[in-house]
Amino acid sequence: MSKKFIVTHKSIEKFVIMTLRIEKDLQEEFDKLASKSDRSRNELMCMALKYALEQLEFTAINENSDKNV
Repeated sequence: MSKKFIVTHKSIEKFVIMTLRIEKDLQEEFDKLASKSDRSRNELMCMALKYALEQLEFTAINENSDKNV
């Protein structure tokens, strides 16, 4: 008797795949940290990006600030 292969609706994906171009030295630093921490480079980059967004303070450039009015 064979077992059934059951397929259900796909749940909403929490993650996306994206390509990122970074400088080689930055990649090497993440590789070193990944080796030391037993975490993947991807995991460390995600942690760093999340931290950067949480700490980010956005300041809009005032167009009149550089003009002599």
